[in-house]
Amino acid sequence: MLKITVIPERWPMKEPIRISGYVFTHFDVLVANIEQDGILGCGEASGVYYHEEDPQRMAAQIERVRAQLESGISRTTLREVLPPGGARAALDAALWDLEAKRSGVSVYERAGAGAPRALPTTYTVGADAPDRMAQAAREFATAPRLKLKLTGEDDLERLRAVRAARPEAWIGIDANQGLTRASLDALLPELEALGVQLIEQPLPVGQEAQLRGLRSPIPLAADESVQAMGDLARARGIFDVVNIKLDKCGGLTEALLMVHEIRRLGMQPMVGCMSSTTLGIAPACVVGQLCDLVDLDAPLFLSEDRSPASVYREGSVRCPQVWGFPAHHGARG
Repeated sequence: MLKITVIPERWPMKEPIRISGYVFTHFDVLVANIEQDGILGCGEASGVYYHEEDPQRMAAQIERVRAQLESGISRTTLREVLPPGGARAALDAALWDLEAKRSGVSVYERAGAGAPRALPTTYTVGADAPDRMAQAAREFATAPRLKLKLTGEDDLERLRAVRAARPEAWIGIDANQGLTRASLDALLPELEALGVQLIEQPLPVGQEAQLRGLRSPIPLAADESVQAMGDLARARGIFDVVNIKLDKCGGLTEALLMVHEIRRLGMQPMVGCMSSTTLGIAPACVVGQLCDLVDLDAPLFLSEDRSPASVYREGSVRCPQVWGFPAHHGARG
């Protein structure tokens, strides 16, 4: 038998971050603990904000199937009991962690991800006044890869300011569904001239077909357009890159399946994150070892992270060995 407990938590941010249509001032997450024979596995998810998931709704979702879950469930059958989303992601992470502690085999080994290593990650610059974005980019001076959040308004001024501040940086942009096909067409020559190397989710979900036939000189990445495995086939021929997020797809188990399917379909896998602490970033770091692009910087925006915390240095992230390792590595209580 398994014993499941869920705990909602709020984590304040250093300062608000703005994206198209949203402003975030704190991170709300749900921690799921699964105990078996005195051994505790932990997982965290913030849910998918644009699906209106929050800790209370995720907890209620888990409560509805608690009896089935606690009777003994595997990661495989969890995919049949709960749909993609934060509730399943938190439980899936807890099951991986529990399995590692019980078996003595790390998640990295079981997932075929190789030995843990520091991952080169993008650092996010939230949408703001051009001078403030330029200053934020300068503050990330040791980070060679930047991702700029855009809004669909005054974006070129923002981009030019950041490029002037960081002429050497790899720059990707994330429109968060904020563009139209017409505005994207108008922006493309300027983006190419400014050395932009990735355009993430330019159009709203449901309008992806408008991108067919677009000969973009810059790779296009799907984020909101691809939630889980079932969305991948229709992304083929439209997007070059798919951003996998554990909160969207329902956890590490599904994410690992997605990595292989994305490559089979001729696209590149990328791993990203919703708002999260180190506990939420840890399983995403496993996926990151198998991806071409990594965007796992959420803990950087917290006033305070868990301890021990992820280490961000010279544009890379390394997670501490407190999740997904045999019990002798230590466990989070």
